[in-house]
Amino acid sequence: MTRKGAATLVAEKKKQNNATKVASPKIEIVRKDVKHINLKVKPSGEVILTAPTDSNKRDIEYVLKKRADWIDKKIAFFDAHRDVHEKEYVSGENFCYLGRNYRLKVIECRDLEGVKLRRGYLQVFVKDTANYEKKQRLIKAWQTQKAKRHFQKAIEKYKPIVKQEIETVRIREMKTRWGSCNPSKGYINLNLKLIEKPTECIEYVVFHELAHLVHADHSVKFYNYLNLFMPDWKKRKIRLEK
Repeated sequence: MTRKGAATLVAEKKKQNNATKVASPKIEIVRKDVKHINLKVKPSGEVILTAPTDSNKRDIEYVLKKRADWIDKKIAFFDAHRDVHEKEYVSGENFCYLGRNYRLKVIECRDLEGVKLRRGYLQVFVKDTANYEKKQRLIKAWQTQKAKRHFQKAIEKYKPIVKQEIETVRIREMKTRWGSCNPSKGYINLNLKLIEKPTECIEYVVFHELAHLVHADHSVKFYNYLNLFMPDWKKRKIRLEK
């Protein structure tokens, strides 16, 4: 979808997976068993419109036209805040961990390679300080190890509330989501980059996904459930998205 075409619905093609591309690959319509039409703009700029299975083209066009300014503002926001700079893994770069910033310090070593958080620095011990791939792998492995510990801690905190079986928890690199849930299979996916966020934000995402094991969609019952067991979830969400 182009910026000027935010409110224009040109065509709709049905797919077997119930997803539809409309006018541009950046607009997607998904028909589901929901009561109302909902809009979501991803950080990539893609617009997802979820519509009831019996909604017609006129209803969808009306919503897109009505929310055109909002869609453009969201896309502009993501464009302005998108991080286009790749890490170089050199001393002095900034890395986040649990909501705090740490300077990277690359240290040449002859023995055991690894990563340590020490004296306000994220220290990477590596034999070849110029080996980009090695430094990247070491830091990712360290982040994954920390993520497993902190994510599991949050799961153990909120699992007694939802009282549902969790079959699998996977830590993945995701570009557009902090987490996802497959209620029918009991699968929970969590974004590795969550380890950069404060603990309260990690807990919010974990509880949000666990809550989907009780209420599968984003219904009123789902948000009432969040309000009941995590009254400050909106504040946590705002901090997460900053």
